[in-house]
Amino acid sequence: MHAIPRFITSFRSHPASVGETYLGHMGFALGFAGLLLMAGFAALIHAFIPPLFETTASRITLKLSDRLQSRQ
Repeated sequence: MHAIPRFITSFRSHPASVGETYLGHMGFALGFAGLLLMAGFAALIHAFIPPLFETTASRITLKLSDRLQSRQ
């Protein structure tokens, strides 16, 4: 199989491998990315102003870890 058809096939096969549709997988990944961005922003602010967002990034990453563990 050529690279392009194989790539197109992966649009369905990868989401299916984790029990999701393409759109369902997209939604999960976008939500995950949004939370990662929030954690990163909180950590960045905390680096400069330590009293702010003291536990935000760690709480978010633990939440994301739990989500990933529950999918397996």
